[in-house]
Amino acid sequence: MTILGRLLVVGVGAAAARYALRQVRTSPAGAGLERTNFRGRTVTLAAGPALAAGASGAAACGAASVPAGAATLVAGLGAGAVGLYDDVVGARPEQKAYKGFAGHLAALRQGRVTAGLIKIIGVGAAGLGAATLLAADPVVAGHRARRRQGPLGRGVDVLLGAGVVAGTANLLNLLDLRPGRALKSGLLLGVPLATGRQGGIAAGAVGATAGLLPADLNEDVMLGDSGANALGAVLGVALAARTGPAGRAALLAVLAGLTAASEKVSFTQVIANTPGLRELDALGRRPD
Repeated sequence: MTILGRLLVVGVGAAAARYALRQVRTSPAGAGLERTNFRGRTVTLAAGPALAAGASGAAACGAASVPAGAATLVAGLGAGAVGLYDDVVGARPEQKAYKGFAGHLAALRQGRVTAGLIKIIGVGAAGLGAATLLAADPVVAGHRARRRQGPLGRGVDVLLGAGVVAGTANLLNLLDLRPGRALKSGLLLGVPLATGRQGGIAAGAVGATAGLLPADLNEDVMLGDSGANALGAVLGVALAARTGPAGRAALLAVLAGLTAASEKVSFTQVIANTPGLRELDALGRRPD
């Protein structure tokens, strides 16, 4: 895809996300998506499904092949859908007591299936579906080498790809604790990925992200699990589409390490205490 083509995909992503935001906000379900953010302001979760639709659709348009486009739709829309389910159902009082992976497992041992657990399973399934589609894609780099791996090697490669998609979705969700933070992180990851043969996937995600960033920074909207998971999943497909087994394993190790670290330390505190990150995080946001 040419540079002009990628810029067109960026524009499509921005326009699609903004259009979807207007439609969701004015729909009958829009009133039920209002929430209170960390500052006590009333915001809407409509940006979540809007980002899921805009990023997934534009990224699929920018994909270099039909299987890669299908993988993007499965990952982005699947992760966005189960994230929205958690945003809505997980807000109920009986669900709020269970937080984090350990909390959802504790609830399962008590015979309770939480919305968060359904989201975890759903994001994993979306990642697995996307990775399976990528494995059948002759355009994906290294495909011929992967065909010589044998069934076991290809199976491991698919699992690694699924882990990258699900892990990236989870990481963006972990970062979505302040206005604009997840979207800025998505831009920092997506812009470099918007190069090469599979760059159109990331270009679509970048466009949708840029289209909703001003509203997020202004605290008019909130991504919620739906938007953060969807954006991360689409960028995870972009990562998986351009890496082989070794690259996917390395990415998965980094993602697993960051996820484990989040259980011990506060990312918000780390950012606040790190020059450069602190200023970037606050850039464009309402003053505290």
